[in-house]
Amino acid sequence: MIDSRPVCDYEGSNYQSEFWDRGERDYEDRAEQIALRALLPKSGRMFLELGAGAGRQTPLLSAFDHVVLLDYSRTQLAQARARLGGAGRYTYVAANVYQLPFAPGAFDAAMMIRVMHHLVDAPAALKEIRAALAPGATFVAEYANKQNVKAIARYLLRQQSWSPFAPEPVEFVKLNFDFHPRAMRQWLAEAGFIIERQRTVSHFRSGLLKRLFPASVLAAADGLFQPTGDWWQLTPSVFVKTVVSSQRSEVRDRKSEGEGREAGRVEDILRCPQCKGGVSRDGDTLFCADGHRWGIHDGVYDFKDLI
Repeated sequence: MIDSRPVCDYEGSNYQSEFWDRGERDYEDRAEQIALRALLPKSGRMFLELGAGAGRQTPLLSAFDHVVLLDYSRTQLAQARARLGGAGRYTYVAANVYQLPFAPGAFDAAMMIRVMHHLVDAPAALKEIRAALAPGATFVAEYANKQNVKAIARYLLRQQSWSPFAPEPVEFVKLNFDFHPRAMRQWLAEAGFIIERQRTVSHFRSGLLKRLFPASVLAAADGLFQPTGDWWQLTPSVFVKTVVSSQRSEVRDRKSEGEGREAGRVEDILRCPQCKGGVSRDGDTLFCADGHRWGIHDGVYDFKDLI
């Protein structure tokens, strides 16, 4: 059964060009790259980029042997493929984060940037991601922080009704959530992630400051303040570096999946997102033993809809 939880779908949008390229977000883009360079592993074999969009951050993963770009939007993946190329070290997968089409322990590392705030059930998504990662794997996640300075000030001045200190998420726009750092740390722990480092990002997210100072100056200053995230989280964006806790049974899973990866077949790590069984390929169709069939369209493994 296809998961029924609502998903924020960027199908048909020009999010990369409208929000990033022409949306006066150069400062935020630079600041996020500083955080990712500090948190991402230096190298590895198989990397999973969740919510990869048009591949804005993918060039930071050049030290990995293979990168799987996953997004719910086929449009975004087509834009990423046009930017990065359609063969070699990149694989493009359209799928729901609540039903990932991957074998247990298939990836050495993963990241999910600017996706968490769209998740109506973040704990469930984290557990699904955890299952796709090998023991000891690194997972870098970013979330929108409800306990930021602006929200605190607005609450104290009675300009907003919701409390930035309450642990529950706040949905400020449909399928757009802010999370409390304490709740996020709890969900990560429950899913099996151990937090290693936290970085606070976008300290200077202000229209006035962005008009007064070049993006490069603001981003450099942001980078100086980011390590304070290990002590407090008061910015609108928080980046967390975690490591997957080790369990003996998962070590066996990773060994068997790793042998398939060395053979160079992407299909060896793919699984039916509904029954979690292995898939076989016949031309541009993937199918599992239970009869679920999925398509491959324009170089994208499409697990978004059954065929």
